[in-house]
Amino acid sequence: MHPPSPVAPLSSPGSALGGRLQSIDALRGLVILFMLLDHVRETFYLHHQVGDPMDVAATEPALFFSRLLAHVCAPVFVFLTGLSACLYGANKVDRRAAAATFLAQRGLFLVVLEVTLVNFAWTFQFPPQVLYLQVIWVIGLSMLALSALLWLPRPVLIVLGLALVAGHNLLDGLHFDPGHAMHIPWAVLHDRGWIAVGETLRLRTSYPLLPWIGVIALGYAAGPWFAGSAAPALRQRRLLAWGVALLVGFALLRALNGYGEAPWAAGATPLRTVMGFLNVTKYPPSLLFLLLTLGIGLLALWVFERRQPARWLGVLAVFGAVPMFFYLLHLYVLKLLYLAAAGIWGFNQGRYFGFDGMGAVWLCAVLLALALYGPVRAFGRFKARRKDIAWLKYL
Repeated sequence: MHPPSPVAPLSSPGSALGGRLQSIDALRGLVILFMLLDHVRETFYLHHQVGDPMDVAATEPALFFSRLLAHVCAPVFVFLTGLSACLYGANKVDRRAAAATFLAQRGLFLVVLEVTLVNFAWTFQFPPQVLYLQVIWVIGLSMLALSALLWLPRPVLIVLGLALVAGHNLLDGLHFDPGHAMHIPWAVLHDRGWIAVGETLRLRTSYPLLPWIGVIALGYAAGPWFAGSAAPALRQRRLLAWGVALLVGFALLRALNGYGEAPWAAGATPLRTVMGFLNVTKYPPSLLFLLLTLGIGLLALWVFERRQPARWLGVLAVFGAVPMFFYLLHLYVLKLLYLAAAGIWGFNQGRYFGFDGMGAVWLCAVLLALALYGPVRAFGRFKARRKDIAWLKYL
């Protein structure tokens, strides 16, 4: 799952122009580690899983809340992609043209990457029988959309972004059967489903696009908060105010038990009640899902802004500076570990290998993060030195 990073960390607080803000890379690094945890779970805990790890009635709290952490990843990645695109163009003579060109090139690159290296890392099938169009795909398509939309006046872009985020649930009841002229475009835009390509290949549109265009547009519109003329104190007040406002909006709307969500009800225990309240729809992301996750993301960015520069933020920023490299690296490392275990014990996960509890999943994720820190830092330094290698900016 994960995002492009057109800009990278500043060693001190201040403007992102001419460099990188440590807070942005640190936030991206934090959600990358949440993603790593979720992918360790998907690799070595499947034998314990329920059909849906967010199923309140059937899921243990440790699994539920670990999956809930992973929910923060995609919205933060997409929002920061838009924000970073704005900062990327800020130093250029024609900032919109520079940002649009980068978004179009990077977006195409991500779409191709999803259906090749990323999909192969998940399935190890060649030729593939199924292509899972997941978060890298939707970020790529969102970037392509933003490359056209960023020419709109900023107020119009904000209104459009809000309309897509808040209004797309009005379309939840609209469906088109296979064979209908709108089945394929609507499966890509809003209605998660399957697309048959011939007799041997199917596409799974895991991440419907429409609301994500709204998120990336709002991220781009937030770019001026980080411009050279913007005072850090003002930026922090905006991040705090919007983060709190989104979470309050989530709580109020969720309490009303309506619009775009399955209703929640009191559970057998207070903890189960909280789980039901927080169980919101990701595919496509409902308004409540985005209020909750983006609210958390903005508050985390506010905390990181107030704490930078800090050594612990620098550690997170190492992962966030080269997220695509980390994404590909961790997928293949996990797949090779799984295949090695299966080669030794056979495909008997749960009987001979795998984890019996979420504590072991967390421990494995921590150990993998420590093991991958060195290679990720080395690649980040290499990328920073070799500005002459144009393709490195895509990683």
